[in-house]
Amino acid sequence: MVNVDEFIDEAKESIRDQIGDEHAIIALSGGVDSSVAATLAYEAVGEQLTPVYVDTGLMRKGETEQIAETFSFMESLRVVDAKERFFDALEGVIDPEEKRAVIGEQFIREFEREAKDTDAEYLVQGTIYPDRIESEGNIKSHHNVGGLPDVVDFEGIVEPVRDLYKDEVREVARALGLESIIAERMPFPGPGLAVRVLGEVTPEKVDVAREACHIVEDETEKHEPWQAFAAVIGKGTGVKGDNRVHGWIVSVRSVESRDGMTARAQELPWDTLQRIQSRITGTNENVARVVYDVTHKPPATIEYE
Repeated sequence: MVNVDEFIDEAKESIRDQIGDEHAIIALSGGVDSSVAATLAYEAVGEQLTPVYVDTGLMRKGETEQIAETFSFMESLRVVDAKERFFDALEGVIDPEEKRAVIGEQFIREFEREAKDTDAEYLVQGTIYPDRIESEGNIKSHHNVGGLPDVVDFEGIVEPVRDLYKDEVREVARALGLESIIAERMPFPGPGLAVRVLGEVTPEKVDVAREACHIVEDETEKHEPWQAFAAVIGKGTGVKGDNRVHGWIVSVRSVESRDGMTARAQELPWDTLQRIQSRITGTNENVARVVYDVTHKPPATIEYE
């Protein structure tokens, strides 16, 4: 385990050394990784940093409002409404790796647009060690690792937590005094709900995934999973009232893990699973069925794409 106090001091010094007298812009998503990176950078260079939260339309339920409130102490925080641009860019895209590349490119372009207003020369990111290992091993690409476009309009990229595992990042978050809603938050993929929607990403499918993920997180909280969520995996037949319907199939996943490199499917109680399916199908009339994923990692990955 990393020496937290020593790490924080060294990370801030490294950030100051890399950025110097220039301005930086940070990708603040609200997850623990980017939140720790943002806080370290803000405490290191202060007003030289512009934190930017991009509302991609692919975020968790209530995410935008929560980020604006939680990080209101960062006076230079910018909230960018980019939902329409992201959905336009993803139209017709089906391949999982192409999705990540499209989202990664759009992320960078959004930051470049904001950076022009601040003369930012550096981009700060919350990349952690498992991100790098899995990207280098071609297990998956990330918008902040393998999904970067070939040309990035920044002098450099700063990754203060790139050598930490998730549990170590949480330790740093607690030491920095971040709220538990951030420090203890479940992992969330860089491409957001786009990788929890199999096939083409549409506003309808994302809305189903967003509400289903919210329900799963709520119902599994007391069981303390490392990560729990829902994904829209296709369509199947069902019955609503007296009518036969062809609706969405939602897969629920809840896993136990230390660092995300390996994971075991969690044995949730039957009554918890029944409440989850009842709430998901009751919330959206276009959901035909709910299934539970019992596959470990390996052979599966935690996320679906």
